Amino acid sequence: MAHTFDLVAVTALGSHDQCKAELEQKEAPVKRPTAVLAAALAAAFLSSASTRAEDWPARPVRIVNTFAAGGAADVVARMVADALAKAFHQQFFVETRAGAGGVIGAQSVLNTPPDGYNFVITSVALLALDPSSKPRLGFDPDRDLVNIAYIAGSPVVLSVNAASGMKSLADFIARAKASDKPLTYSSSGIGSMGQLVAELFARKAGLKVELIPYKGASQGLADLVGGHIAFSCQTVSSTSAQLKAGTLLGLAHTGKNRMSDYPAVPTFTELGYPDVASTVWFSLSAPAGLPADIVQKVNREIARAMTTPEAQQRLGQLGLVADAMTVAQFNALIARETMRWKPVIEQLGLVEK
Repeated sequence: MAHTFDLVAVTALGSHDQCKAELEQKEAPVKRPTAVLAAALAAAFLSSASTRAEDWPARPVRIVNTFAAGGAADVVARMVADALAKAFHQQFFVETRAGAGGVIGAQSVLNTPPDGYNFVITSVALLALDPSSKPRLGFDPDRDLVNIAYIAGSPVVLSVNAASGMKSLADFIARAKASDKPLTYSSSGIGSMGQLVAELFARKAGLKVELIPYKGASQGLADLVGGHIAFSCQTVSSTSAQLKAGTLLGLAHTGKNRMSDYPAVPTFTELGYPDVASTVWFSLSAPAGLPADIVQKVNREIARAMTTPEAQQRLGQLGLVADAMTVAQFNALIARETMRWKPVIEQLGLVEK
């Protein structure tokens, strides 16, 4: 009530000179200048805002999965939701809104306030590839999203039919150079990381390759198992069933290190192709303007939860590897991947017209 009374008094004093003179003649001791009152009100407001931030989350929080239900992204989203629910003692629920390469789900979150109650599962495609290949994306990920945390990524594996006779990347290169026709391959789609990796590697190794488009990743892998194409460049996550069954043989993958679940598959880096190193990663983002303290809190909890031995084991079974990054480190990764793949996208003519 004190603040309310002072505000009314100052308003009256500024509006009625006569009243002002009478009040100054009175012996009533307390006068509160406008500047002092404004500072007091501002302090009260900031204190209230701080309290609200500290109370976050005060109600259930939505995480939008922008990929198909049941896939690797869905599993990752639910792992994140469970971890954040335990950390913040509030419900975090996953809502699937797949389609258009993640654009539909992302746009559903962009239309919400940046108050910490709507997050979205994003990816290397949406944050680093699409801005270069899709000039009419409908929004600017760099401007319209705040990127909170790298969650986990799956390397791209160059795999061949186990009955092909090729046992190593050197065998593959020799086979490609001996052929008078380009080696055909599948990826997870035109403009996907798999295609970019295949084309960049072929260019570095001096090979001729040709993408065979498929409607889905599984169809391309089925044709590779059937002997209809020469190789595949898809994520370890997508290829894991065939690799474990022994129908496909992984010759190299794009991860930083060998994977514990696939120790016999070397990395492109150790075989002399460090430029090809990359992963198809999933991340967590939110509408731009999300308070920095919420960004940092969520980042820390995801980094902690996804790098526990239990989480690493579960992710490894899916062909995924977690990596704990600060917000700054993650944003630097996005910038590097954007700069690295932009010229490849342009050279391959993958920019939508």
